[in-house]
Amino acid sequence: MKTPVGLLLTISMIAISFAAIFVKWSDAPASIISMYRMYLACALLLPMVWLKREEFKKLSRKDWLFLAIAGIFLALHFALWFGSLKLTTVASSTIILALQPIVALVGGFLFYKERTNLATLLLIGISIIGVAMIGWGDLGLSKTAILGDILSFLSVVAVVGYLLIGQNKVKTISHWIYSFCVFLFAALALNIYNLLTSTPVTGYGAHEWGIFFLLAVFPTIAHVIYNLLLNYVNTTTISMSILGEPVGATILAALILDERVTDLQLMGGFFVLSGVLLFLIQQRNTSIKEEAGSY
Repeated sequence: MKTPVGLLLTISMIAISFAAIFVKWSDAPASIISMYRMYLACALLLPMVWLKREEFKKLSRKDWLFLAIAGIFLALHFALWFGSLKLTTVASSTIILALQPIVALVGGFLFYKERTNLATLLLIGISIIGVAMIGWGDLGLSKTAILGDILSFLSVVAVVGYLLIGQNKVKTISHWIYSFCVFLFAALALNIYNLLTSTPVTGYGAHEWGIFFLLAVFPTIAHVIYNLLLNYVNTTTISMSILGEPVGATILAALILDERVTDLQLMGGFFVLSGVLLFLIQQRNTSIKEEAGSY
């Protein structure tokens, strides 16, 4: 039976687009939403972790250190992004979040001396212009909206740090064990932060717990589908499909939250998503040329 790649990609994009909506529905602090999202995600992964528990023996002290640091960066990512959604619109926050591939390129250049070219720099420039347009438009809305934009960008830096530190260092275990460990360290880091800042970790009602659970389930479904599809399509295709999140989240926010999209947000979003999409296409073409040259 042929795998319905298009259908699965659509399901995953819809699932991950709902994350921003769930955060908007919650009245809990961003650090609390992030903490329980991580703890519940760990719980969902437990059956697979139990089946692969022997892999824990492969981890060295150095691996555990990198897992812990990666977890801290992931905690920062969720706390900053969820905090962003409390201050700015879904459209602005998720469009800025789409800068991840480009920020990752910059991180690779700074830390791993990976080379780039003029075309890539131009695409980065296009995306930066788009972010500036979104920020300028949000500045006209309120001062808190521009702060939300900044938090969203910082959350991108944090998730790139998580990827660069963790996935480039720990290669001896499956993604199930890797995800479980990093999620757990992220949850513990957020738990410690909440305790140090006297943020209440209990006393949340059924409505909030429902949101915590949905935030754990929907993105997890998306990530499981992405991992499945890697057997059928390349990583660039997956990355391109993730660009559907800002579009899907913006449409859902308009329909469910009655959020309006300004002209500057539309123009800025077009620049950002176009820049990132062209960048991903360029990366794919470069990979194809390198593979052809290796034969």
